[in-house]
This record gives sequence, structure tokens and C-alpha cells, in this order.
Amino acid sequence: MPASAQGTVPGSPTRAEGRASFQKARRRASLQALLLALPLLVFLLSTFIAPIMLLLARSVENREVPDGMPALTRALDAWDGRGVPDEATFALLAAGLKEAQQSGQLGTVARRLNFAQPEFRSLLMRTARQLSGDPPPAWKPALVELDERWNSPETWRLLKRAAASPTPDYLLAAVDAQVTPQGTLAFVADNASVYRQAFVRTISISATVTLLCLVLGYPVAWLLANLPAKSSNRLMLLVIVPFWTSLLVRTTAWYVLLQPGGVINSLVTGLGLATHPLPLIFNRTGVLIGMTHVLLPYMILAIYSVMKSVSPVYMRAAQSLGAHPLTAFVRIYVPQTLPGVGAGCFLVFVLALGYYITPALLGGAGDEMISQLIAMQTNTQLNWGLAGALSAYLVIFTAIFYFLFNRIVGIDRLRFG
Repeated sequence: MPASAQGTVPGSPTRAEGRASFQKARRRASLQALLLALPLLVFLLSTFIAPIMLLLARSVENREVPDGMPALTRALDAWDGRGVPDEATFALLAAGLKEAQQSGQLGTVARRLNFAQPEFRSLLMRTARQLSGDPPPAWKPALVELDERWNSPETWRLLKRAAASPTPDYLLAAVDAQVTPQGTLAFVADNASVYRQAFVRTISISATVTLLCLVLGYPVAWLLANLPAKSSNRLMLLVIVPFWTSLLVRTTAWYVLLQPGGVINSLVTGLGLATHPLPLIFNRTGVLIGMTHVLLPYMILAIYSVMKSVSPVYMRAAQSLGAHPLTAFVRIYVPQTLPGVGAGCFLVFVLALGYYITPALLGGAGDEMISQLIAMQTNTQLNWGLAGALSAYLVIFTAIFYFLFNRIVGIDRLRFG
């Protein structure tokens, strides 16, 4: 039978050859796309992902004591933690203090140990100053005579924990917990906790700001989506303009407006609505106002993008079948906009979790968020380990919220899709 009768033109490629050629073209296109995106990937890796990973790694690193006194670290690692170490370990302690003092690392070691116990820095510094003379016949009685705390098992257990790497101490301290010298886990009382309350406060403020942005942003997005194109574009400029202004400038403007002698209080007292200036700054009210103003455009744009794709035919069909306009809006229109509502809430909530400038300028002593405590640990306390632990919990919580949000959105799409 001729080849043309079998459906194959002489000289034309076979089906297998055509499939191979198609796969080769796809691989070539994918490689070209990867090469085009490679500079951006390298930039993100070097300036965004790598610094975050390094900061998170600091939450379990514990290199101060091992780097400053390596011989003592090895001895403490072999010590069983019972009673007080032997004479050889005391000699290594004295030698390690001398070596750390000469290399300039004693301050770093003392600062790390001071995180475990506030008196440890003074103990190390005082001991190191007394080691400048001739060595004694035995280091153990000499150091115990110098300071009785060297004869305490708890002091050596704390030193052993501070010399271990990796360590869970920073992760525990970030939730107001610690391992006692006896090896048990202890939490700070709720009325004395700092970081647990800060996490709860951060979540509470972020959720409140998200709710306020949703209440204020949904009507604005609906108005923009249903106005004529010319009017909608003009109003959209008012939503986009804040993105062209620095966040610090906008927050400073609220600082001027909300203070007791500011524009808002002057207007309120001038109209006779209040006899005294309202407390609008250095409290939770100022934080909510400032953060809502900054994050509101994100909510509006997320909802607006979905509302523009909702056809008005559904509302007209529901009303033609006898549904009240409000009923049709709630049961027909709102469910179709839920993907935009979910995206806006997720975006605003996640951005609010890491806010720093607005709470720092407009909030009071009881409005500190986790971002402020992280900045304090890195800039003031120089405790990068605790800052990394706080950042790790914030990243973990954000990831959990993302997966929960993604699951809920998937259910909503199945229900209303």
C-alpha cells in the first residue's frame, strides 16, 4: 500500500520525532525564561532570602563561649553535670579567661553568659582581673576563695549550657521560658511575661487593623467597581497616591494631627464636642488609626480587582426573580467577592504583623509589637540570638496563617465557584 494511503507523507517527520522536537522546543523556552529571571533570583537570594536564613540560624547558634574558650568548652561537654568539676576544669577556666581577655573576646563571652544569669558578667570580669598574678598551686580552692559562686553546681551547669551549640535557650527565652540549672523547663508567670504578651498584642493589633480595613475598604472598592470608568479612575488616584509618599512621612503626619494640640483635637474642642483634648496618640488608638490609614489601600485594591470581574447580570437576575436588593447583594454579590476579601485580609494581616515605624511613633508603653522588640534586641541589647528566635516564631506563625488561609480559600472556591 502506498505511504500516502497509510496517512504518512513521504519525507515528513514521524509522530515520535514531532513529539521529541516539541519537547526540545519547550526545554529551550524554559531555559531561556530561567536565564532571563536568573539575575532577579540571584538578587532576591543575596539581599532577601540569605539574610533571613542567617538571622533565623542565629536563634540556635551559640558560638560565643566555644569560640572564646574552646578548651573549657570541650571539658564542660565531657562533664556529667553533677556537683562541681574537678581541678583540671578549674585550671581550664582560668586559662580560658586569660586567653579570652588577651584576645578581646572576654566581653562577648561575659555578655552571652549574662543572658543566662544577670550576675555572670560581674563574676567573670572580677575573676579575670584577679588572674594577673602568679598561678596558685591549685586553681579550684583559689577560685572558690575568690568567689564562692564558683563552688556552686548551678553556676557550672549554667556555664555548661552556655557552652553548648546549637542551643534551645533563645527559642525558649522568646516565649518567656528557660531551662533551670536542675534541667527542668520553667515558664515566667503570665503577669510577668514580656514576649508572650507581645505576641498576643501583635496578633490582636493586626487582627483589629485587618477588620477596620475590611469595614472601610469594602464600600470603597464597591464604589470604584460600579462607578463609570471616568469617575472610577479619578477616585482610584486617591487610593494610589499614598503609595507615592514615604511611610515615615505619613506616620509623622498622623503624629502632628493626633497630638493634644494637633489639628483634630483643636477642631473637636473648637466645635464644642469635647472640653478636653482626646487621647489619640501614644496609645492603642493612635496605632490603629495610623496602621489602618497605611494598609487600607492594600485591602481596597485586592477587593476591587475581584469586584471588577463580577458581572452585574447576577444581581439583575436575582432581583427579577423577586429577591430584595439587599438580599441579592448579601447572597449573590458578596460570595463572589470572597476571594478578594480573603486576599486583602491575608495581605493586610501579614503586613501588620511586622510593622515597626507606626507603633513606635504613635504607640505607648503597652503597645509594643514583636518588630519593636526585635529591633531593641539587635540595636540596644546586641542579643542577635534572641532577635533571631523572635523572628523565627514570627515567620512560623505567618506560614501557619498562610496555610490556614489557603485551605479556607480553597473551601470557599468549591462552595461558591
